[in-house]
Amino acid sequence: MDSNKLYNALLKTQERHRAERAAHARPDDSGDVAEEATQESVANDATPDFVYARRESPVEPAGERPFSEPGTDWTLVEEREAKHTPSVYDSSVSLDLINNPRPWTLEDLRERKIIYPGMANKAILDAFREVRIKLRDQAGAVNFSVLVSSIGKEDNSVMTAFNLAATFAMDAQSSALLVDCNPWDSDLDHLVSSPVNLGVTDFVADKSLKVRDIIYPSGLDRLSVVPAGTKSAAAVELFSAVRMRDLMGELKSRYPDRFLIINAPPLKASTEAQILVRYANQVVLSVPFGTVTPDDIVSSVETLGSEKFSGLIFQQ
Repeated sequence: MDSNKLYNALLKTQERHRAERAAHARPDDSGDVAEEATQESVANDATPDFVYARRESPVEPAGERPFSEPGTDWTLVEEREAKHTPSVYDSSVSLDLINNPRPWTLEDLRERKIIYPGMANKAILDAFREVRIKLRDQAGAVNFSVLVSSIGKEDNSVMTAFNLAATFAMDAQSSALLVDCNPWDSDLDHLVSSPVNLGVTDFVADKSLKVRDIIYPSGLDRLSVVPAGTKSAAAVELFSAVRMRDLMGELKSRYPDRFLIINAPPLKASTEAQILVRYANQVVLSVPFGTVTPDDIVSSVETLGSEKFSGLIFQQ
């Protein structure tokens, strides 16, 4: 076969692949201008009060990447370059798509003890920034997940976890996602500006839910939240499920600029925190003021093991 015949055969094969892809295309993929413009999966999934701009899809099969171009085994380089913009992830474009429809005011932030740039108590802000720097130094150049749990028997660490997530979101080149995995406490409701409902436990229990159904804006730029959900009775089994493992992997890997902060129940009050450690790259323990002894801290660190333990945050 001469070169012209080979070239024509390749073109015919490619046209057949295009036709097959069009026949199997999902309805919401046809005419998605934002998807073609940014080369990332972006959708406007409306809810009663706000819109999510960065698409969160259902958990995808292992090995599939959200920004890979679906379709053929091969594509002529000349045609790909002529018809498609380079599929290079641009964080500046993607981060601008994270909506914050109900931003907190400075008064709101002060009332809720949420850290923010320019706050009066600069020592607290600098302390969280120092934690962020050390965690990033330990992880290197890649994004990662951090589990936060309280050493106290009753104290919820969600305030510490939220402020740590807010610290990562302050960086204009990164985003943060707080995943609350303490279904026995509702403190997160007070920290976010939009109503939350379905969360982690609901997603794991109900296979019809999609990832985007459980992600909510927080009131802070570049920070989103996933609540714990409504099914606390079976939390141990749900946190151990394969769907939970896939969910945590999806949440961390979907965007390379995203840092995952996982809020776990108190370490000594339940077994959930020890189960959730498997989904984290690093672990930070929150120490309630005046309620734990040095021996409590040592025993908690020994329970976790030293491999993932990264440090302590003392509450005031």
